[in-house]
Amino acid sequence: MEKVVVIGSGPAGLTACIYLSRAMLSPLCIEGFIAGGVAGGQLMTTTEIENFPGFPEGITGPELMMKIKAQAEKYGTRFLSEDVVKVNLKEKPFKIESSGRVIEAESLIIATGATAKKLNLPSEAKLWNKGISACAVCDGGLPFFRNQVLAVVGGGDTAMEEALYLTHFASEVLLIHRRDAFRASKAMQQKVTTHPKIKILWDSVVEDALGENFLEGIKVKNLKTGKLEEIKVRGLFYAIGHKPNVDFLDCQVEVDSEGYIITKPDSSQTSIEGVFACGDVKDKKFRQAITAAGSGCIAALECERFLQGS
Repeated sequence: MEKVVVIGSGPAGLTACIYLSRAMLSPLCIEGFIAGGVAGGQLMTTTEIENFPGFPEGITGPELMMKIKAQAEKYGTRFLSEDVVKVNLKEKPFKIESSGRVIEAESLIIATGATAKKLNLPSEAKLWNKGISACAVCDGGLPFFRNQVLAVVGGGDTAMEEALYLTHFASEVLLIHRRDAFRASKAMQQKVTTHPKIKILWDSVVEDALGENFLEGIKVKNLKTGKLEEIKVRGLFYAIGHKPNVDFLDCQVEVDSEGYIITKPDSSQTSIEGVFACGDVKDKKFRQAITAAGSGCIAALECERFLQGS
């Protein structure tokens, strides 16, 4: 019987493990294998990170995650490199079935993150994190994007925010949308449509990315005219949404209309007592490594109090 199991090994899950370990709770972290992309979370596919506190010279995503994992291991976290297949949260102890075993636990922290939706372009895999990104706020300020033409795909508030953010660095921002009207709020649309650095490509989709070792351009198709055009850009940012990694929960905890886990106000407590959630699996607004780490700390502290009966 485990006191606490943490599912997920991104910044949220590993930070929770550090706090739980220092509280002498000996957490078991099921870090994943291929579910949700890769063990270690989305930062494992991020090249350069310049906005995580404590690293003035920057640090790569894999290096940062290895350091955080090593810190958790140092204080007593145990790891299983397996995927969680399903859980039973309807009775206690909770039962967590991984790809290799069934584990019983008194409490559970869900930190499985969210996977960015992609366009599945022919050259996408080759150029991912080599000019193609799903987070302008994370990557847009990197040196190789500065004073370059950058493109954002999407039509919601997130796309508007990311396009506006990129104007601080880019020479021009192309906002590519497959329809002839945005679904973003009127206020956000007003900011975007009147910004001198933003050019909108209506009724258009990206057909492919161009470049060998780094993004050099994109193929864009106008859906109304059928015209195919090659445009030189240095960065392509997806703002078409994320899918929270919650399939294994089988609707046993309350989620919102988009699948994000709902927690109590100012808390990590889910709709089931003893089950906590942190990181991008519950956060669809900020989605930053540092905010995920902070929410992992909150989940660990609340879990510790739960186990103490307070």
